Amino acid sequence: MADASAYAENIKKYSNGYNQAAAEKIVGHLGIALRNKDSSIVACSDSGELDRVREKWCRGKLGLAHKQQELDAAIQSVCETMKAEGGQKSRVTFYYLLAEHFGRLEALSG
Repeated sequence: MADASAYAENIKKYSNGYNQAAAEKIVGHLGIALRNKDSSIVACSDSGELDRVREKWCRGKLGLAHKQQELDAAIQSVCETMKAEGGQKSRVTFYYLLAEHFGRLEALSG
């Protein structure tokens, strides 16, 4: 089981609750990418990266069939929510907030 404790405080800053099992699944899903500083953060200024978040995380892992505009709007909303982090938006927190937004935390933790 992946250890999500390092991300718990950051997630709690932006989320209404904290689903540890879901956070652990996200950490497990990201795996080795979290060891690299560049791949452990989300750059909201990089449209290519945001496209990957939409396609690989929202569509791929979360299985969302929403229109591209809806997914992009949710991603922009998380960018706005986390803007206090500057260029250091934790990928774990970012993915968690997207899963929470679409009501998919239970699916991740189940």
